[in-house]
Amino acid sequence: MSKKRFLRSSLILLAFLLVFSTFGMGTTAQTGATVTPQKLAELFGNVDVNSSKSTTVIVELVEESIVEAKHKGKNQTKAGLAKARKQVKDAVSKAAKSSKVGREYDYVFSGFSVELAANEIPALLAIPGVKAVYPNVTYTETQVGDGQILTEEVFSPAMVDSAPFIGADQAWNAGFTGKGITVAVIDTGVDYTHPDLAHAFGDYKGYDFVNDDNDPQEGPGQYHGTHVAGTVAANGIIKGVAPQAKLLGYRVLGPNGGTTEDVVAGVELAVKDGADIMNLSLGNSLNAPDWATSIALDWAMAEGVVAVTSNGNSGPNNWTVGSPGTSRQAISVGATQLPYDVYNSVLFTSEGVAYPSAKVQGFPSVDSLLELNSGEFEFVHVGLGAASDFVGKDLTGKIALISRGDFAFVDKAQNAKNAGAVGAIIYNNVAGEHADVPGLAVPTIKTTLADGQKLLAELAAGKNKIKFNVAYSHRVGETVASFSSRGPAIGTWMIKPDVSAPGVAIVSTFPGNSYAALQGTSMASPHVAGAAALILQANPTWTVDQVKAALMNTAVDLVDPTGKQYPHNSQGAGSIRPLDAINAKTLVTPGSHSFGTFLKTDGVQVKKQSFTIQNLSTNAKKYTYEASFNGNPSGIKVMTSKNLNVPAGKTQQVNFNVQVDTSKLTPGYYEGTIVVSDGTTSFNIPTILFVQEPDYKRVTHLYATQVSSDKIVIEGYYPTGAETVELFVYESNSVGAPLKYVGDITTLTNVGAGFQAYDWDGTINGQKLAPGYYNVYAYATKAGKTDLAGVNFQLK
Repeated sequence: MSKKRFLRSSLILLAFLLVFSTFGMGTTAQTGATVTPQKLAELFGNVDVNSSKSTTVIVELVEESIVEAKHKGKNQTKAGLAKARKQVKDAVSKAAKSSKVGREYDYVFSGFSVELAANEIPALLAIPGVKAVYPNVTYTETQVGDGQILTEEVFSPAMVDSAPFIGADQAWNAGFTGKGITVAVIDTGVDYTHPDLAHAFGDYKGYDFVNDDNDPQEGPGQYHGTHVAGTVAANGIIKGVAPQAKLLGYRVLGPNGGTTEDVVAGVELAVKDGADIMNLSLGNSLNAPDWATSIALDWAMAEGVVAVTSNGNSGPNNWTVGSPGTSRQAISVGATQLPYDVYNSVLFTSEGVAYPSAKVQGFPSVDSLLELNSGEFEFVHVGLGAASDFVGKDLTGKIALISRGDFAFVDKAQNAKNAGAVGAIIYNNVAGEHADVPGLAVPTIKTTLADGQKLLAELAAGKNKIKFNVAYSHRVGETVASFSSRGPAIGTWMIKPDVSAPGVAIVSTFPGNSYAALQGTSMASPHVAGAAALILQANPTWTVDQVKAALMNTAVDLVDPTGKQYPHNSQGAGSIRPLDAINAKTLVTPGSHSFGTFLKTDGVQVKKQSFTIQNLSTNAKKYTYEASFNGNPSGIKVMTSKNLNVPAGKTQQVNFNVQVDTSKLTPGYYEGTIVVSDGTTSFNIPTILFVQEPDYKRVTHLYATQVSSDKIVIEGYYPTGAETVELFVYESNSVGAPLKYVGDITTLTNVGAGFQAYDWDGTINGQKLAPGYYNVYAYATKAGKTDLAGVNFQLK
């Protein structure tokens, strides 16, 4: 009970309802004689084995894909794999009567998708030839807000400043434009008729996996893929990073997102179609590296296709990276904000009332921002700033006072502009400060909740006039966007993202011969895909590992507005610089290191690592290298030789040991840097390690589903399992009223990793709960750390 007393009406639930199914805690083991059970295929996710509801899963075969077999030195034919797949499909049709096979895979993934009743899924696990079964995960674009369509009146090619900022124009001047390189855009489709994109498409344009046809044109209301494609290869009024690259479009996301079934198919076809690079500006919020999509990307990389994916938009906390950004091999990309000027702002409504938290949040131009200093304005409260909130209110020439919440800041500002407002003030709906958003449709000032309440009080008192004093303060350099998801990846403990690129207020192509400003790691990823095209044109014999290493080794370290370097799991190796990557004469692979976890509570633990140094120059080089961890903790020592001579054009391996004495270290996360130098140029290789079990959340993605009058399935994602999970319930029938504790449901022990489920009969202490709305919570504990997840559901 003591753990739950802090839950009051102010509790904010973050419930993520994803389309996952699992098979886990809801199943009861039989007791009796000890026997050796048959080895079953691995099941990822959870399934209600008593449900007859239709669902789709991805079946992976033991028989290896064509690419996997090739890279393991085995002979695998398409016909042989088809024969093995048919045997498994025939067995599935007998074991699961309702089953219907969907897409089939053989190149970078071996298996097929199948739709069947949920209660038939356990039968798949015992079929010979089945290696694993994966959920058909839902993926969406990694974009923040709906963005801003730029009309001819306001659009200027000068707005397209992200490609020149990273130095793409310098690469063009050096003769590298992406010519001869093909980039696959695996997304919502592409408007290949856009005048800035038409040059990049040939007769074969790709494939639409949503409608199952050869036309990857975006669907009605969709625009994400067109915007991404423009950042890669637009060549008209605006220029993408690689303006002469060729494009292929693969539509795997419909209006409501897409699924693993189609994303894997898109990855596989892109490899077969000969793409040199693929961009996936999509993801989900699950921090897990072992899913069918990640397997497909890993083998696409092995086959020589550079796979680039967005890191997600769930920052700024650690552990927020989502699949497929968690992939072991693909290049995961975080988002940065280009340098910008900071302006101070002072608000005045009446004597004796101050608004110390007032700051400029964003603006379309400096002139429009400074126009706020021109006189006195009337301000009008419009709630959350939805389009409907402006109906019946006169905002012409006025200031819109808006509450944060429910939807993106860019949409609130756009709605204010559409209503005739000349500016906006957005106050927070919780304690603290909210994010800056450059490029908002109207000059926008942000305040705290407390100062927002002061403004509301002024309005209530009839004081509806406001004055501004806005003045230039200072310039901020390139920074990591607050929304950009952070690593590391749970389980592999890898640093994520790998690199960063511009992702805030990115102007690119929009369907219907238009342009728009969007933001998100969706916008950052195609900068890296375009940069990879420049690198491959300049270095056509480079492998995917060399391309990745060049991008990481030459990236620029980023510092926050206070001058402090961002953590590795915020920026990766740093912000990309394509021309430096093209001209690299040394490559250090891999471009980052994780030593994982050191779990011993006493004594010394040693782990071995290595990296390779490739000398691409025409002269022999002598390299030195040093490894240090921030703060030089006495409990961490790196042991290696001090120098290495590498002949011209040769590659050599560097071995080193990391010695950790946990008795001299507090549990936590330690990051450091391996500095490799050839005497002229230095390369910083990020590295991390963890003392004791890391501080990731022990439970996420809790949800509850009522499947019958006496059965509610409570499912949660436990990344590496839990020692105990306590489930309990509160009544939440009255909006805004304090939650009423009802009781404990149960306590589970030794909960397995991944999605796990518990079947609850809807009773507490033997008493059936009345119909209504309830909040269910899970407290999960592992290695002394406890985390809470909760979800609201209706009991019928």
